[in-house]
Amino acid sequence: MAMNLRLTDNETEALRRRAAEEGRSMNEVVRSAINRYVTDRDERLNALITRVASEDAELLERLSR
Repeated sequence: MAMNLRLTDNETEALRRRAAEEGRSMNEVVRSAINRYVTDRDERLNALITRVASEDAELLERLSR
């Protein structure tokens, strides 16, 4: 499926730089980022929740009283 992606000038330049650094096309970088986002989202979210719960355990305990 083809689609149009509208990026700001800053986003386009950042994408162009990253693609050049990695020796890949901008399309490849975007597709890779989308794939990671849709496949790893739940895992990354759970890891962040666990981290916040651990780092802020004392605060969360006080708030629960």
